Amino acid sequence: MHVQEWLDTVPAVAVYAVVGLVIGLESLGIPLPGEIILVSAALLSSQHGGIDPVILGACASAGAVIGDSIGYAIGRKGGRPLLAWLGRKFPRHFSEGHIATAERSFQKWGMWAVFFGRFVALLRIFAGPLAGVLRMPYWKFLTANILGGILWAGGTTAVIYYVGVVAESWLKRFSWLGLVAAVLVGVASMLVIRRKAKRAAPAQETAAEPGTVPAAD
Repeated sequence: MHVQEWLDTVPAVAVYAVVGLVIGLESLGIPLPGEIILVSAALLSSQHGGIDPVILGACASAGAVIGDSIGYAIGRKGGRPLLAWLGRKFPRHFSEGHIATAERSFQKWGMWAVFFGRFVALLRIFAGPLAGVLRMPYWKFLTANILGGILWAGGTTAVIYYVGVVAESWLKRFSWLGLVAAVLVGVASMLVIRRKAKRAAPAQETAAEPGTVPAAD
């Protein structure tokens, strides 16, 4: 079957549901490839007329915000024992070193760690639960969570969608090779976005006052 014909068989509601669910689970603290799923879905929407990129971005944003909020509630209730349990279950993602790095980020940047953490894989998993463990005021967490979630999900969807539209017009004659090339272009764009986010986060540390109050205060 031709690639385009296969893409046309994918139900739009299934794509929306998978994107929202995977990003939501990742955001509440389960190590899943949310960013890869979002990039793939955005590329799919550029070639599948039935998948609306606006709805896709909205579902991704909702998954990010809701997942982070659930993670915050779980972290606030579970406290430090929760982090220890996660370390035993997911040692590669919740090792003591990773937790210490994320905690320092929260103590230095406060709510900005939640905002910029949406663009960094490690902090994206930690943001919700760790903010709850450190008892960051919920209004600060929610503000950064909503802004970061919408900017990350909506921005990634928009960039990858338009990259896919442009790439498809040039590469459609090459069938599956064109799709692979479009995916590579999309992933490259995603990495550029992530690099910019990583550069922006240290800038917040530099600009912070020496007496910055930890996020838990």
